[in-house]
This record gives sequence, structure tokens and C-alpha cells, in this order.
Amino acid sequence: MCPARVYIIDEHDSVRSALADRLDQAAGLTILGHSGDAGQGLHDIREEKPDVVLVEVKRSDGLGLEIMRQIAALPKPPQLVVLTSYPSEWEEKAASRAGATSYLLKDIDSKELIRRISEMAER
Repeated sequence: MCPARVYIIDEHDSVRSALADRLDQAAGLTILGHSGDAGQGLHDIREEKPDVVLVEVKRSDGLGLEIMRQIAALPKPPQLVVLTSYPSEWEEKAASRAGATSYLLKDIDSKELIRRISEMAER
């Protein structure tokens, strides 16, 4: 498995913290940080240069796809993985157009999520 540097953007504190804790225990993954705030997340990603960014597109501020577009426009952008609770065919297509390389459900098995993140980091 390829070592992966990961950043998480999700506006729900409990989800974001639990996900960071779950992934931080995995061999080969380093959680660089996480934020619920779009601006802070973009700043951190520019500074930390993660390999993979996990993003929840459904946000109360409606900025999920815009956040992805801005990340995808960075020089040497990280792989963008949408991690969502409620799948939508429209959202999956829109996320892909915004730069997502993968679209996963939050109920994914931890081992499978870690495997997918590692695969993304190898790209």
C-alpha cells in the first residue's frame, strides 16, 4: 500500500473527527488535518499539499462543488474523493465534473476505504 497524506473537509464535527480518528489508526495513512470551514480547508490544502482530500459535497452553505473545483484547479491537485451519506446520480456526475476521482458512501467498510485512499495516493 502506498503511504497517503489525507485531508478531510466535512462540516459535521462529529463525522469529521470520527473519520479522522478511524483513518489515523491505519498504517500508511497520515491525516494532515480536517476542517468544516471551506476557506480554512482550502488554505490548509494549499499549505499541506495532501495526496487525497475527502470531501462531503452536501453542505449547508452550498459550496461543496465549488470547494472541489477550487481544489482541482490547484497546481498538482490532490485526488478528490467524495464521501457522502446519501448518494445521488446527479451529484455523482456533478462531482466528477468538478474533479472528483471517486464517489463513496460513508458506510463503506474501514478496510475498503483505506484501500481506496491508498490507491488514490498512487495516482
